[in-house]
Amino acid sequence: MGLVQPDFSNGFAVGHLKRVSELQTTARADARIASPAAPRRKSRAPWATWLHRIFVVLMYLFMLSPLIFVVWLSFFKDAILYFPPSGYTLSWYHKAVTDSAFVNGFITSLQVAIIASLCGVTLGVAASLGIIRYAFKGSNVINTLLLSPLLVPGIVAGVAIYLAYLQVENILDMDVVGTYGGLVLAHICLTIPWTVRLVSASMHGLDPSIVEAARNLGASPRIAFWRITLPMLRPAIVAASLFSFVVSFENLELSLSLVGPGRTTLPIAIMQYLEFNLDPTIAAVSAIQILLLGIVMLVTDRFVKLSQVV
Repeated sequence: MGLVQPDFSNGFAVGHLKRVSELQTTARADARIASPAAPRRKSRAPWATWLHRIFVVLMYLFMLSPLIFVVWLSFFKDAILYFPPSGYTLSWYHKAVTDSAFVNGFITSLQVAIIASLCGVTLGVAASLGIIRYAFKGSNVINTLLLSPLLVPGIVAGVAIYLAYLQVENILDMDVVGTYGGLVLAHICLTIPWTVRLVSASMHGLDPSIVEAARNLGASPRIAFWRITLPMLRPAIVAASLFSFVVSFENLELSLSLVGPGRTTLPIAIMQYLEFNLDPTIAAVSAIQILLLGIVMLVTDRFVKLSQVV
């Protein structure tokens, strides 16, 4: 005779499931008590978001207020400046673009800035490669020497270069001060530190194994430089060209003692005009410079993001 098993399929099974469910619920409650929940990130209050935006806008207005004021001033109708203006006019812009001193100064500054940027960037890239990639004894001294013009006040550098040119004239018995070549050479010395600083900082962030891989695959040093190193340095080179152009174009202290008779740069032309006039023509000239340099920076940033380098 077989044993008769009791039928627990109804009451016992249901009670067992209820017991298991109760135990699981108790375990979850104990776990929540034992391990406190991770703090939830509080969302920023609406008033805090608006306060932050207002603060950012005010900071931008504070930084751009000189530019905004100069552009606004260039439209004043009155030759003698006072507030509020009696009206607005574009006549000062017409005077600025038709004055021969401003036009000739702009052309001279543009030529000098372009030549100085091209030569300064070329020499600065070569110097950075020699200092960073091919470190040698005394490279730190040369690097400090190339960056030292950034620490010297502009008027001091201008006087020092002027005195050095006088010594060269006495030794070589030839004119240097007041020549176009002497002015360009001084501006090249002014632009080299910007290139060395930006390109050297960019080279420190490059992975040398990429160039080594190219060399292992059969690329010559020249091919590895033109196809590997130079493309990786393109953002720094473009940024250095832009800064060199702006620094050379806007320079006054260095050019003041080196320009020759009958030749002047735009900053010197502005300074000479201010000796006898106080009308808004200078504001119009400055507004045109702001517009041109802003266009150059926007076009440059379109192809190379300056925020990645500077």
